[in-house]
Amino acid sequence: MGLMDNLKQLGDLKKMRDQAMEIQKKLGGIKITVEHKGVTVVMTADQKVVSIEGEQDFGKITEAVNEALKQSQKVAAEEMKGMMGGLGLPGM
Repeated sequence: MGLMDNLKQLGDLKKMRDQAMEIQKKLGGIKITVEHKGVTVVMTADQKVVSIEGEQDFGKITEAVNEALKQSQKVAAEEMKGMMGGLGLPGM
């Protein structure tokens, strides 16, 4: 491996880092609202809870938060799939 190969790898890593930071910022701006058994949870796609309203039942709140997490994970996976496809990494 020569110096040029090392420089190319560093460039590729920087590109991946920049893309990951861009996606993280984008995910923070996507809000997901889940209404479940009288509880409304608003969460960002980077899985930060914005608000919880409605029933004061802990079990219902837990279920609603878990549902919001599932949906945020799906959104994040779709965003990441777009990034990984653009990098041309083998096996991805």
